[in-house]
Amino acid sequence: MDPLQSSSPMAVAILVAGGTGTRAKQAAAKAGSSGQIDLPKQFQSLGGKPILRWSLEAFSRDPRFGAIVVVCAPEMRERVLACAGSIPVRLADAGQTRTQSVASGLQAAAAIGGSFCFIHDAARPGLSQTVLDHLFLALEAGADGAAPGLPIADALWLAPDGQVQQTQARDGLVRIQTPQAFRANLIQAAYAALPADQVPLDDVAVAKAFGANVQVVAGSPLLEKITWPEDFDRMTRLLAPQLLPRIGSGFDAHKFAEGTFVTLCGVEVPHSHGLAGHSDADVAWHCLADAIYGALSAGDIGRHFPPTDPQWRGAASSIFLAHAGEMVRAAGGSINHIDLTIICERPKIGPHREAMVRKTAELLGLRESQVSVKATTTEGMGFTGRAEGIAAQATATILLPADFGTALT
Repeated sequence: MDPLQSSSPMAVAILVAGGTGTRAKQAAAKAGSSGQIDLPKQFQSLGGKPILRWSLEAFSRDPRFGAIVVVCAPEMRERVLACAGSIPVRLADAGQTRTQSVASGLQAAAAIGGSFCFIHDAARPGLSQTVLDHLFLALEAGADGAAPGLPIADALWLAPDGQVQQTQARDGLVRIQTPQAFRANLIQAAYAALPADQVPLDDVAVAKAFGANVQVVAGSPLLEKITWPEDFDRMTRLLAPQLLPRIGSGFDAHKFAEGTFVTLCGVEVPHSHGLAGHSDADVAWHCLADAIYGALSAGDIGRHFPPTDPQWRGAASSIFLAHAGEMVRAAGGSINHIDLTIICERPKIGPHREAMVRKTAELLGLRESQVSVKATTTEGMGFTGRAEGIAAQATATILLPADFGTALT
């Protein structure tokens, strides 16, 4: 049985993903950098995949988790589901504060059941199996709760108003990270008993106020929280060495047929003709899917969606491209960048380019800056020059684990 479909899970993961990344956006704007400030940070790309996806994958790989609850704002639900892909998730509505959001996640977890609740900030992508194992060991040994922590290595000074006044002893001090793990019934009761006017530092504070014993286990530098714009580059350097780049290319062409529009990158472009094909004939997404399959050494669209199979007649090409993207994620990798060129005399691509970029990025869970769509003509030469059809070519750069070495099926 798939552990994420278990009816009596050992543990439920609660991913708090309702923030908007206000501090990172403000700092980037003040520095005059547009960077990645167009999205809340949990959906921004890190190492080629959304930050939220890193934690989803970490929890989904551990069979002790029977469910993953993602706490998000209602308007973020579709983007969360796009990040999750084939990973089953339950959704809970975020509150105005983190405390309210966690309470919402705990309510959803209570309906699922399970012995333990692991509460994790989506902005901490470097969750390892080692940290999860340490947390489980502490709970199984009898602790009410456990949290990863790092010792303070730097000298500490009290410096109100920026003026150094006196030292602060650092013995016994730790920097607490997430996930913070607890016995489910205890943390649910602790949050239920929390006075409405209190704003706790974290979930450990809530548990301690309820009388719980909480153990600190070894944390990890990879679990540092992404808060400021410069944190993206730092975490990329920490996590990227686990992945190696691979490049694939794709090419496709479809001739014109009767119709009033052509579908390119999921966008219906008005035209005097349509495109002939077994599916919706989206030549752009077809070649892009082939480029991704090529980088995986996984054949082409015809291998996965045979044109001889009637179920794919008239099918939306989003199915094919989403499948290719999901194969990358299933291999433990991510898409870093795609470059697509549409080749035709007409229709004009320029007026629709931004919509094509947006549709492609949304489908693959990428930032728009990771998607390049451009067009060219063949100066009247060849079948595209004679306006007999449209061709497209694409290059996909993906990142895969260093031990990836066999084609997926």
